[in-house]
Amino acid sequence: MRETREFLEGLGLPGKEANDLPDSAVRFPDGAQYRVEIPSVEGPRALEAVLEEAERHKLYIHRVSQGSGVMLLTDAEIEEMVRLCAGQGMELSLFVGPRASWDIGSQVGTLAGKGIAGKLRGTEQLVYAIEDAKRACALGVRGLLVADEGLLWVLDEMKKAGELPAGLVLKISVQMVAANPAALRVMEKLGAGTYNIPTDLTLPQIASLRQAASLPLDIYVEAPDDFGGFVRHYEIPELVRVAAPVYVKFGLRNAPNIYPSGSHLEATAVALSRERVRRAALGLQLLARYYPQAATSGPGAAGLAVPVVMGQ
Repeated sequence: MRETREFLEGLGLPGKEANDLPDSAVRFPDGAQYRVEIPSVEGPRALEAVLEEAERHKLYIHRVSQGSGVMLLTDAEIEEMVRLCAGQGMELSLFVGPRASWDIGSQVGTLAGKGIAGKLRGTEQLVYAIEDAKRACALGVRGLLVADEGLLWVLDEMKKAGELPAGLVLKISVQMVAANPAALRVMEKLGAGTYNIPTDLTLPQIASLRQAASLPLDIYVEAPDDFGGFVRHYEIPELVRVAAPVYVKFGLRNAPNIYPSGSHLEATAVALSRERVRRAALGLQLLARYYPQAATSGPGAAGLAVPVVMGQ
């Protein structure tokens, strides 16, 4: 295996797993090692709940993300979320849609075909997803969540061509499942701004990913049940140390999958959002106890995809 390992190293990739768990020397633009993300914030009321709970627990949440998609929010709802996040100097990341899991195809419903769930089927779905992205940006959103490699490349090309804002951050969904250093390097080259790694990677595997790319890693320290249901709160200090810059992401175990969400599930979405912030408070207490020197970002820090209130 020596020649193979040397070839990988010649490409700037690790030739073996980082079992020694080296410190990451990479940082966010402001010098921070970690930021906090609350996912599945499915609309303005859920976002209000996040902000209320964050204030109660004396936390700053750097990013909220949403999974139901731009297409299932009204203009007024998006504009309200933009205003709320802009007022906090907080990043807002909305998922583009539609996607294969909501389409008429049957492969996604098979045991072997679930990997296609976040992909775009055919040219028309690609067009629809681009239209979602354009609409969100026109309403002031500066962070989009994508799960299709082709869409990622196209949106990055649109940024370069001036068709989308240059500061738009393309956040990669956990559904993309690039699980090794070479795959992560490819995502970075395609235009990924941050990357949500698979939920079940070990600390040495995550440290190896960091050696291959400098983009921020989004890491579930508590994963939804349909992504494993792992609760890794005690690993947060080590994750921050070896994977920086990292978005520490608090999903929720024992929670229903409410995608696609809407007013019929609003009370549930609000309750789940509150508990995710509580989980973040618990996780950050451990980080403060075991790695108190870890550096975090303040509101509106460089690199955050803070939305823009249009017309101001």
